[in-house]
Amino acid sequence: MERLYNQYHDRVEFFVVYVQEAHPIDGWQVDSNIADDVLYRQHQSFDEREEAAQSCTIGLHISIPTLVEEMDNAIDEAYGAAPERLYLMGKDGKVVYHGGAGPHFFD
Repeated sequence: MERLYNQYHDRVEFFVVYVQEAHPIDGWQVDSNIADDVLYRQHQSFDEREEAAQSCTIGLHISIPTLVEEMDNAIDEAYGAAPERLYLMGKDGKVVYHGGAGPHFFD
């Protein structure tokens, strides 16, 4: 996505939306998160979620503007955003592309 952002950001608005943790340490943890030291509990406040989002954007070298979802998880629920989804929205606000569950179906 960084490559696409760098190539098209002057013509298309890009955003990453940080949602609830898919694999929190106080929930279903996965070996790859442990190996990569991605160890966050499920956020109990917006401040915690915002801090985790900042940590991820820095750690993953994400230059795409990042939005942080409110604690009601409405975006996650409305768009099936967890664990990862790619959406393209038209200027009219309608979804023009809905990718499969990431990161396996981003092709």
